[in-house]
Amino acid sequence: MSKIDDIEKELESLSRAEKALLLQRIVRDLGDSFPGVESTPGVCGGEPCIVRTRIPIWILEQMRRQGVSEADILRSYPTLRAEDLATAWAYVRAHREEIERQAEENAEA
Repeated sequence: MSKIDDIEKELESLSRAEKALLLQRIVRDLGDSFPGVESTPGVCGGEPCIVRTRIPIWILEQMRRQGVSEADILRSYPTLRAEDLATAWAYVRAHREEIERQAEENAEA
């Protein structure tokens, strides 16, 4: 039996108020997640990348800061979609310090 199956059985025993509290906690935990971004240990140094690619978010942000248009970014990375860039920019807004630090660290390397 999977963990999800186990949790579903447990949910049946919770009151509506307990389920609402659990949902609030899950939403709070996921509130900082970006479905189109993943950080995988051992891939690109564990830095956040666009899913399906090994393109770190900080590289895309650096390109944008250097004045590269979204159209040119998409031409440079044919596996990217416009929605990937929208996700990247949202991630940058939510994690600006992290992205700036990664850009600086990689510029020094």
